Amino acid sequence: MRGNKFFVALSAVALTAGSACSAAVPQPQAPPPQIPKITPHTTASKVPVMVDRPLPDDCELVVPVDTMNAVVGQEVPGEPRIIIGVKEPGIGRTGKIDCYYGIPEKKNLPDAKIVIGLATYTDEATARTRVAESVEAERQAGSKITEVDVGKQKGTLVEGKDEQLLVGSLGKSTFVVRNRHNFIPQARLIAILPVLAQHSMTPPV
Repeated sequence: MRGNKFFVALSAVALTAGSACSAAVPQPQAPPPQIPKITPHTTASKVPVMVDRPLPDDCELVVPVDTMNAVVGQEVPGEPRIIIGVKEPGIGRTGKIDCYYGIPEKKNLPDAKIVIGLATYTDEATARTRVAESVEAERQAGSKITEVDVGKQKGTLVEGKDEQLLVGSLGKSTFVVRNRHNFIPQARLIAILPVLAQHSMTPPV
């Protein structure tokens, strides 16, 4: 019986000693709070920079199909077709191209949904005059005329009965983006046509 009491006593001492040792072990401290590191966003957004550039010889160099689809918000049918115009010294035109987008299968140029035309002239004054004359002719025909921003430039939105177009000039060049067959709704004209015009006057990187 005495042995049992002695064992219990020893066990109690051992437990007490163990508790004391546990209490003496220092607890690890929580790490200091981390200060969030703010890294500036350095990726530059690709904004079309319009320039008075030489006429391209491929519609992919005017507005690529992928860009056209992204800007319009849907896939335009068919492959773009290019028509290279002739020089017209009588009006000071030194070159011209037209790109036809959205031609359905087995259809022709008149069925295109969007047409982008670029032209070059002998000087800036001649280019501006050609745009002004075109706008005035549309005004006389009853079209609605509105000045809009095209990047850092100005352009003119012409809303006619059969089509809507955005026309403008930059240096010796002129640009026109035509919306045909009501492909782009009237409510989205200002959101889409100026962007296409910017791309048409932006050289590929």
